[in-house]
Amino acid sequence: MAKKLVIKVTAGADSPERCSQAFTVAAVAVASGVDVSLWLTGESAWFALPGRAAEFELPHAAPLQDLLAAIVAGARVTLCTQCAARRDITEKDVIEGIRIAGAQVFVQETMSDGTQALVY
Repeated sequence: MAKKLVIKVTAGADSPERCSQAFTVAAVAVASGVDVSLWLTGESAWFALPGRAAEFELPHAAPLQDLLAAIVAGARVTLCTQCAARRDITEKDVIEGIRIAGAQVFVQETMSDGTQALVY
């Protein structure tokens, strides 16, 4: 079993089921004691901003804002540097506990021993 789980979520409100699945898996892994790193890329980048996860709705799914809060509290959450720049999001804009980092850090995390990576 992997000691670390890196999840890259590219979907946002444009693909709500895929987005919700990524956040759900990340939150369940955190609750299970797994070392989790969640990467917000593409349309999911917007969820790094305060209040944006509260706007997301998907029937029969846990509220995204609750999932994100649990993940931020128990894991590393990273907003892609390029994704942030394309949306004019800066470090001062994001939810406390979310960092901005790029591909070098993502590759470093995914290539470490005992790591499983998932992309949604």
